[in-house]
Order: sequence, then C-alpha cells, then structure tokens
Amino acid sequence: MKTILAALAGTALLATASLAQAPSVKSIAVEGTEIVVTLGDGRSLRSKDLVGAVLDVRFDGQPTKIRIAAVEPDPDDKSKTVWLHTFEGQNPQGVWGNLCGEGPDGRRMGFPLKTGAGGLDFTCTSGAVGKCVRFGYRPWADGPDGTSLAPRHAACVRMVRGDYGGDGQPWTKDGMSIDMYDQLGVQTPDNSPTQAFEAGWTPEGAVCVHHVRVKENTTLEALEAKYPRLKGRTGAACTEDFAKANGAVVFNRSRP
Repeated sequence: MKTILAALAGTALLATASLAQAPSVKSIAVEGTEIVVTLGDGRSLRSKDLVGAVLDVRFDGQPTKIRIAAVEPDPDDKSKTVWLHTFEGQNPQGVWGNLCGEGPDGRRMGFPLKTGAGGLDFTCTSGAVGKCVRFGYRPWADGPDGTSLAPRHAACVRMVRGDYGGDGQPWTKDGMSIDMYDQLGVQTPDNSPTQAFEAGWTPEGAVCVHHVRVKENTTLEALEAKYPRLKGRTGAACTEDFAKANGAVVFNRSRP
C-alpha cells in the first residue's frame, strides 16, 4: 500500500490516502475541484480514478477515516470543471456513512478546494462555500472579463450566509429564497415581483443593506449599531447603484 500525503484544511493536519497496487506517489495537488495525484512512473490519477481510496485524517487530534465513495461531474456546471464527490466516514461500529448534509438539489456531496496554504479544503455542496462554486463563482477561474472570480466567490459566501458585517456571523436561516446576480453575467436576476433589492456584497461583507433577510434575526438599526461601517447605509439609502459605486461585486434580492 502506497500513500498520498495532503493537508486537509478544516483540520489543518496531515492526511494520508491509501492506494492499492500503485507506484510511489510523487505529488498531490488540486485542480478546480479535482484531486490530482502524480505517480513516480509519470502517470496522473484524478478524482474519478481515486474512487475507493481511504483518507486517514485527524480531527481535533483524533484519527479517523474518510472514503471517496463516488465521483461525478456536476450536471449544472457549464464549465465542465466541477466534480462532485461522495465522502463517507465511519461510525464507532465501523459502518460507512455519508459525511455531507442534503443540499437544495437533494445531493449529499462535496469536493476539495485548494487553500492559500497549499492544502485541501473540504466543502459540502450544502454549505455556502460549495453552493457558491456551483453558482458559477469558481475561485480558481477567471470571469468573462478576464478577472479572477475569487473575490466574487468570497462575496457570494458572505451573501449566502447573510453575513452583513463580514465577521462570520450569519443573519439568515435555512430555506430562504434569494435572487443573486453580478455585473459579469455569471448570475442574472430573476426580478421576481415578490422580491426587492436586499444588499450589495464584497469579500468583507455587505456595503449596504436595504432590508434584512430574516426579520426575527436582526434589524437595520441593530446592524448599524453592531457594524459602524454600515451606519447611514441601510434602508432607502441602499440602492443597487449605491452598492455598485461602493465596490459591491455580487448583489441579491429577497422578500422584503
């Protein structure tokens, strides 16, 4: 049995993936959402070749195993670069089970992403990071204008979570309907008459907020008090044009 060495973000620890009857492993990398293994004989193995491989990882210092049970192309991805993985873990009885919760499309899948530290970041498609990749904001790719989509991906994550202040505090709840769009056309607005402009977003959070998405969670007044940079930038003052002028790269509409 040979090993693949990789750093999994989220654990920030060393992981090993076992491959049967394989030559020595020269390197491991991530391209888009694929794991790419270069072997000592010059061959490359990609995620779909690694189905059945088991990762020995450590969570909070405790060893555990993750198995790549299946890999398939994302049917909604026009770029043909997003691959969905079924990741399984073992319970105390040794029974394998899916590690991801169900996303909006019913899938319980995920994928790795390259991190700034050169490791692997595991995300499920039910989470904001995974959703924003599937929305078309692929952080490793460039948009139609040739600029990196990474800032739009980061802004999208803030938007999906309703993280107005950019401090990691979500102000939304599961199942909320939002209509997102941007100036590049990666996403275009549906312009439903039941929805209105909510906010413009950057990687640091909202540049302004017209109305809060979940009224039971917070108010415009509470947001201004908690986040001084939003003072005077809520309610009627927050328009799409104002958001654009203040650097927003992703926008959304929601029920007011």
